[in-house]
Formats: sequence, structure tokens, C-alpha cells
Amino acid sequence: MEKKSTVRRSSLAGLLTPWPTEIGSALRPLAATAGEIFISGGTVRDRLLGQAAGDLDLTVAGDATGCCRALIGLLGGGAFVELGRTGEDVGRVVWRGLTVDIAGFRGGARTIAEDLCRRDYTVNAMAVPLSSLAAGRDPELIDPLKGCEDLQLGLLRACPGAFVDDPLRMLRGFRFLATLGFVFDEATLAGIGRDAGLIAGPAAERISYELALIMDSDRACPVFRAMDDAGLLGHIVPELSAGKGVLQPEFHHLDVHAHSFAAFEQMEAIIGCPGRYYPHAAGRLADYLAVGSRRRCLKWAALCHDIGKPATRKIAAEQNGRVTFYSHDETGREIFRHFAERLKWSKEERECAAGLIGMHMHPFHLCNVRRREALSKRAVLKLCQRAGADLDGLFLLAMADSLASRGEKKPPQMEEELVALFAEVLKILEEDIRPVASGPPLLTGDDLIAELGLTPGPIFGTILQELEALRVEGRITGRDQALAWVGAFLANGAGRVSVQPDRG
Repeated sequence: MEKKSTVRRSSLAGLLTPWPTEIGSALRPLAATAGEIFISGGTVRDRLLGQAAGDLDLTVAGDATGCCRALIGLLGGGAFVELGRTGEDVGRVVWRGLTVDIAGFRGGARTIAEDLCRRDYTVNAMAVPLSSLAAGRDPELIDPLKGCEDLQLGLLRACPGAFVDDPLRMLRGFRFLATLGFVFDEATLAGIGRDAGLIAGPAAERISYELALIMDSDRACPVFRAMDDAGLLGHIVPELSAGKGVLQPEFHHLDVHAHSFAAFEQMEAIIGCPGRYYPHAAGRLADYLAVGSRRRCLKWAALCHDIGKPATRKIAAEQNGRVTFYSHDETGREIFRHFAERLKWSKEERECAAGLIGMHMHPFHLCNVRRREALSKRAVLKLCQRAGADLDGLFLLAMADSLASRGEKKPPQMEEELVALFAEVLKILEEDIRPVASGPPLLTGDDLIAELGLTPGPIFGTILQELEALRVEGRITGRDQALAWVGAFLANGAGRVSVQPDRG
């Protein structure tokens, strides 16, 4: 269904209005030496939609990089950034935090109309000559492919040969779906299905950039579904497609692939209002989500949390043919790491999403424990140590996973159990774990050397970690008791020892 957009052609007269007057003052003498300068692409599109343009996009007949350097001279400052792939004439000027991109005519085009026809989508294939912005004149809109009409309809229509010239344009189109809310015309969608395999050609960094912009939008899930339906996503994340048709036990009502998208959808809703799902931690969760790229990593974790299931699926004959996915969380962590490395993610983002995937079953395991017995402080300490800064994200992921599961064997009130577990975990964290972690340790590695004559090695970590757990449990409270425990621990072959009351 076509989406109508409000297009204001009269707004073109103010194309340069949002920019400092120094920009216009510098561009006019630049045009006198470089030839006609055209304001083009996204700058024109956004102005017609009444939106603020992020960058100023300019097109010249040739020597775009030379124009960039000349513009810096006319502005009296600025930084030049080389852009584009090998052989492309395009550059960027960054001046006072503003960005001006200048590109030469593409693919041997001799006129601006020919250049515009070589672009990605018709809504980006419009330009306004700088000279037509002179006072008292109606700006000229150069629109050889009727992009203004498509803009009015909210329609994304590919320019001729767009995907063969640059396959990344297919992915960029889905980014426009996410950020502009447009839809593809049927011929363009069919073209994506036909050319989807070409997406293997562009550099990984370019693909990651477009995917990040989609994930950062509020419509990431429906757009990823559309990518999957068009056949493009399977060429980018084939590991995800492996879940199609992989049936699951009665806890679930969907196959692995459909469940993954259901969890993704739930995560996007949870991120929008986390306090609705965990009322007792609303402020804490809002603070967590406000940091860096956590929202994006959570969406990826939700979409790919079960990516390890196809590789770990087994049918247990001794359990009447029950389907199992043992260690799918750890396997999924490694599969996702390889995917993220392939797309050149930063280590921080890769480990955040992969870590959440690797731990996503932990809250459910602890819910199972709480149905049988009280939750131990040691179990909470272990959870907090492993989750680290992403403890909050782990519970958001668990909620999304639970809400996406509606099988007949799903435990009743699963979401309520997660809320109660998170509240108890936070209580133990604040009352028992943080006071221990924030204070000085009872023993250090130096103490183990000086007091007990130990040689540094892996056992140091084992001893100090166990001491911390015993201290959180309240079973060890003083230095003498800690030294006595270590002595007994070593005397018993580094096995478990009982803890005596501290008499010091």
C-alpha cells in the first residue's frame, strides 16, 4: 500500500537557509571557477519533505576533491575527508561540525540529468542548480526520473541498473524503509530478489554501516522481516536462515526462525518502554539503554539468540524422541562472534551481543531453581560476575524470549517469575554483593605469597573467587578466618572445606 507524503516544492527556495551564511557565500565564488554546482540527493529530498537534512550534498561536473579543497580555502578552515570507492570522485568537507559532501558526475555522465539517472532511487535522483536560488527566481528542480512524484507517494523505485552498479543500494533501500517509512514498488522489490546474491560484493564495513542505521531505527524488526521476505537477509546472515523449519519442543509454538523474529519484535517493544515490563527497575533500565549502542546490541541478541539451535538439535531416544538443543546458547555465542567478525564489528559491540546470546538461558535456569528452593547468594554472584555491565540487558533479553514463546508446556506466569527473579537479584546485588566488592578484599595475591608461601598460578584466581563468594554468603567475615580457610583448602587437596566461625 502506497504511503502519501507531503511534498513542498515551494520549500526549495530555502535550500541553503538551514546552513550558515558563510556556506552560501563560499559556494558562489566556487561555482565561478568550478562551473555549475548542484544541490542534490538527500538534501533536496529532505527539504521537499520538510525535514532537516543531515548533510549538504553537492554535485559538480568534475574534480570534486579539488572543489572540496577550494571550499576549505574559501571558508578559511575545515577538514577534508576522502570518500568513495576506488575511482570515484567524491570528497567531504567538515567545517564547524557541519558536513558538505561533493561528488563529481558518476559513471561517465556528461550532464546532471545523466548523473541523476545513475543514482540509487528516484527520490534521491533530484537536483537544484545553485544558480537558480538567486533572489526573485523560482528554483529549478531537475527530476529526470519523476522522483518528486515517487516522494509524494512514499515510493522507493530503483534507478535503472542501480543494484548492478552498487549492490549495497539494495540494503540502503531497506534503510530508507526504516528511516522514511516508504515502501518499494513491485519492480524494485523483484529486482532485489533477483540480484540479492550480489550483496556479497560490497565491503563488510559498508554493509555493517547500513545494518546499524536500520537497527538504530524504531522499525528495525519489520524492516528485517521485509529483508528476509525479499531474500536479501539470507545472503547477509545465512546463519539465521538455518533456523527455518527447525521445530522446537512444546515450550514454543513457532520454529526457530519465526521465534527469533518474534523475540526481535518483543525486544523492540520492550526497549520502547522497559518500565512496563520491569516496573521496579524502570529508571535503572532507562539508564542502561541510554549508553552507547546497547539498544542495537540487544536487538541483534534477540534476533540471533537461538542461532545455535540448528547446529545443536538432537533427538533423545531415551526421552521418547524429545527434541533437545543442549548448549545452543554457547554454540550460538561462537556462531554470532564469527558473523560479527565477518562484518568487521567493533570488539565492544561484538562481545556485548555475543555475551548476551551466550547467557540468555541463565535467567530461566534460575527461575527453575527458585521453584524448588531459595535462590542462593552464590548463584546471584556468579550471574552478576558473568553478565557484568549487561545484567540489565540479560533480563530484557529473557523477557523478549519468554514473550515470544507461547507453547502449551510453557510454565505459567513465566514473565512474572522473571520480574520476581530480577527484583531478588538486584536486592542481593545491592545488599550483599556490592558492599563486598566495594570494600578492600580480605586477602590479596600478595597475601597468598607472603602469608602462605604460595607460588602465583591459576589457583590464585580459584582461591580469591571462592573467598569472595564465601564473604558474600556471610560465611567468612575476617582476615584470620580467610587465612584459616585457605590453609584448610590447600590441605584438603584444594577441595571443598567447611568454614568455622571467625574467632579473631
